[in-house]
Amino acid sequence: MEKNTERTEGKYKGHYKMFDGSTVPNDICPIATDLIVMKTGEWRSEQPMVLRSKCVKCGTCWAFCPVQCIVEKPTWFEADLATCKGCGICAAECPHQAIIMVEEKE
Repeated sequence: MEKNTERTEGKYKGHYKMFDGSTVPNDICPIATDLIVMKTGEWRSEQPMVLRSKCVKCGTCWAFCPVQCIVEKPTWFEADLATCKGCGICAAECPHQAIIMVEEKE
């Protein structure tokens, strides 16, 4: 897939060309002609916050995360917020209540 890097004819940076748009007739709506790269972290409403004093680095959050966004730090785990979808499974499964879900701020 070729990535567009310029803003031309309604195409923006971060869009990937799915097929040659020159083959689409001008009277047809160009839906699905470009693939927009969007990370799951861009649409969540809550995000996990690790209470480092309670985290014993057991790895339960890592094991249960459906998108595998939990990353290891020196003495705790935390979520990579670029890919975390805010589902709250990590907080629900943490046996030490070391993760709480907080409202996403814009």
